[in-house]
Amino acid sequence: MTVSALDVRADRVIVTWKDGNVVTYPTIWLRDNCPSGLHPQTHERMLDLLLLEETPQLRSAEAGDEDLVLHYVDGHDSRMPLMLLKANCPGIPAKDPADVDRVHWRADLTSAGIPRYSGPQILEDNQVLDAWMRATAKFGLTIVDGLGSDSAAGIAVAERIGFLRKTNFGTTFEVVSMPDPNNLAYTPISLPLHSDLPNQEVPPGFQFLHCLANEAKGGGSIFADGFAIADDLRADDPEAFHLLCKVPIPFRFHDRDYDIQVREPVITLDHEQRLAEIRYNAHIAAIFDMPADIMPAYYRAYRAYMRLTRDPKYRLSFKLESGEMVVFDNRRVLHGREAFDPSTGHRHLHGCYVDRGEFLSRLRVLARHINT
Repeated sequence: MTVSALDVRADRVIVTWKDGNVVTYPTIWLRDNCPSGLHPQTHERMLDLLLLEETPQLRSAEAGDEDLVLHYVDGHDSRMPLMLLKANCPGIPAKDPADVDRVHWRADLTSAGIPRYSGPQILEDNQVLDAWMRATAKFGLTIVDGLGSDSAAGIAVAERIGFLRKTNFGTTFEVVSMPDPNNLAYTPISLPLHSDLPNQEVPPGFQFLHCLANEAKGGGSIFADGFAIADDLRADDPEAFHLLCKVPIPFRFHDRDYDIQVREPVITLDHEQRLAEIRYNAHIAAIFDMPADIMPAYYRAYRAYMRLTRDPKYRLSFKLESGEMVVFDNRRVLHGREAFDPSTGHRHLHGCYVDRGEFLSRLRVLARHINT
């Protein structure tokens, strides 16, 4: 972590690192992040930023083997760890161990290409847990096997990541054909590709569907990478892509006990214009309420995305076996189901959700332990 050169000015320090990178650190940033202003146990900031001058003035500074020692005109002295400075360069976001490069896939991945991991090994080995989670983040879709028909086994795998997300369907839910369903998932009819609960303010992150029985005729699972579909729409029909990013639509779920609704776009981008979230569920999209003059164009864009979800080049189809659990990013990967005949056998999936924030937190903690 050697400093090759140090240029000290009244309002900044310009560090030339041994690797040749030249980084400017303003004094207001240096004072804001001085270790003396952090609680020693929680590492939370205690400094009142408004007590500082708008531009704290430096008198001098020198670099040691491990610290940059700063002397301010107001009498404050700081010892800034070089490791902290190198890891947090203004203008360059700090490296996040939970930032996994995504691979957008199409049908050529094939069901055999879906990453597969052993449930018992995930439960026992942090290295396997980390590898499985990184594969799930990378592809948005994995299969966990060896769980048997005990619903608690699937929940235990999900809880290796963090606490479960409770929704209006409960902390866990049973995907079976019911006589009085409040959701199409609880019927035997086919389900087109969709994401779950786009009507929630924040839709659930990762979904876990543990197959306890799948003996009925039909009932195959269908998956598609919603980001890959959006990628191709952006390339082939940028106007449609733009409308799906910019125009919010209403989503609504309601039954006897709940009426949960939001207005959000189908496609959400992050601040770098990368795909961040897909909200697509034609069943619970409510009545469109955008202005009439853009409605025809919006319907054309919406139908363009819908048409791609029906294209075989994006779709993977396979039938889950008892003891297998499919895990996928619900805000990226679309899922569906072929119709099944409940008179020909029992079909029962046990499900739950873990939010993205819990998932990413677990990856960061695992990175600390594994690196150590």
